[in-house]
Amino acid sequence: MSDERRILLAHGNGGRLMRELIEEVFARHLGNPLLDTRADAVTLSLPELEMVFTTDGFTVQPLEFPGGDIGSLAVHGTVNDLAVAGATPLYLALNAFIEEGFEIDRLERIVASLAHAAREAGVAVVAGDTKVVPRGEGGGIYLATTGVGRRVRRVRLGVDRIALHDRILLSGPVGDHGIAVLLARGDFGLAGDLRSDAACVLPFAQALLPLPGLRFMRDPTRGGLATVAHEMAHATGLEISLDGPAIPVRDMVRAACDMLGYDPMYLACEGRVVAVVAPGDAASALAAWRALPGGDQAALIGEVVGGPARVVLRTELGGERLLEQLEDDPLPRIC
Repeated sequence: MSDERRILLAHGNGGRLMRELIEEVFARHLGNPLLDTRADAVTLSLPELEMVFTTDGFTVQPLEFPGGDIGSLAVHGTVNDLAVAGATPLYLALNAFIEEGFEIDRLERIVASLAHAAREAGVAVVAGDTKVVPRGEGGGIYLATTGVGRRVRRVRLGVDRIALHDRILLSGPVGDHGIAVLLARGDFGLAGDLRSDAACVLPFAQALLPLPGLRFMRDPTRGGLATVAHEMAHATGLEISLDGPAIPVRDMVRAACDMLGYDPMYLACEGRVVAVVAPGDAASALAAWRALPGGDQAALIGEVVGGPARVVLRTELGGERLLEQLEDDPLPRIC
């Protein structure tokens, strides 16, 4: 492949090649009335509501995997952080750090995927920046996104609102993303058709907002379900009791974990929600999730109980085991 179809350092120097790259790849896929590649800032008009703001970075390997790629992952990761905060995502800013020598055809696929994910989530990429780093100083491409959303003032969510006897729900199987990325790498000679769960969780978050007993929502990304549970235990000083048999785990994920010594409770998800609701709203929350596309495996998985601040998993045999806080990466780094 000639240098004409690869990223050169000159694509990041502010000159003709950089302008052409922005216009012919990024602006072509992400174009919308607010995106002005000739301006340094954009003016956003928001209704008289609360503004919610988040930012994130993405460094996944491989860049493309079954069920997604770094482009769609960047959108979903940012949109989902806004959604579980009770906000409706509106706008994204995108920063791309591209390694010299990166194939422009591959960049096209990633940006097109990012644009498709943004359209599906109902957000517009309205600002951005592009940098090119010398060959050997990057992983092909890194992305950083910033998201802005709106939230009605009556919505109050937070780990500090969790109370004794609250119920814990999960919107779908855990571990799909972590194992799908692992299989795509081929590091252990394993193969399978598992797809990442990477997706926009906005419908799941919005389905619970009308419930008066909704306390808290979180998307269990790095560190998985166990890490979210520890966050709740630490903040409340209470025990988080999880019902192991009730937690959905796909057979392929469980088999891979058994072979490699991983625990699905710690595996990254990119399209799931953990929610905590008052006891009287648990049945309604579960029914609302199961009525959504992709929500058929939503489950009631635990309860906040009295006792020391810890996370306990009840096993199929009726015993209990402590889920310790994550100290090391359970997999080769995936994000």
